[in-house]
Amino acid sequence: MTIEWNFILRLFVAGLLGGLIGFEREFRAKEAGVRTHFIVALGSALFMLISQYAFSGRFDAARVAAQVVSGIGFIGAGVIIYQKNSIRGITTASGLWVAAAIGLACGAEMYSVAIAATLMTILVLETMHFVTRNYGHKEVMITLFPLSNEDVLAIRKLLKENHADIMSFSLEDGKAVFDLEVKNKDYAKIVDTVLSSGKGCNIDIS
Repeated sequence: MTIEWNFILRLFVAGLLGGLIGFEREFRAKEAGVRTHFIVALGSALFMLISQYAFSGRFDAARVAAQVVSGIGFIGAGVIIYQKNSIRGITTASGLWVAAAIGLACGAEMYSVAIAATLMTILVLETMHFVTRNYGHKEVMITLFPLSNEDVLAIRKLLKENHADIMSFSLEDGKAVFDLEVKNKDYAKIVDTVLSSGKGCNIDIS
């Protein structure tokens, strides 16, 4: 049996490039990491090889590869989580989709395109992580109870001093709910402020 070293090289490059994207996701503690992206990219390259060479002259060579594009959506949907009024995992799901495309490109021996796509993907992920960490905002809901009117005023003052924008506020039967918009870089400081000023209270931060 002849060993198709060229095919093995395509699989190796696909897994390597997919793993690079997975490393970035795993480094950021996301839902899918090196193993998942590696396997998705390698599997996509294998499907491309099968599509190109296993059915050559008998069937449409692009049919198997086309199914990868739609089939990867099942894996991507599995990493998307709806939690506490927010959706998480869309970027990781998109990364898996791109890893599949990179695998198909490697399977078709389009190495330069696959490498360029990998580098651009990692560049965008890292750049946006830096931007959102330093300049992005997030919504935070803080619930404190029991709380007196004087305590509410003091906490509101502290929140404003720490540059937290109060989007909405409610107080009922000693239970205060603050809906805030804060900068990502100020989040830890604001949480510490609330915890230190709300001693003796039940505190829920989401």
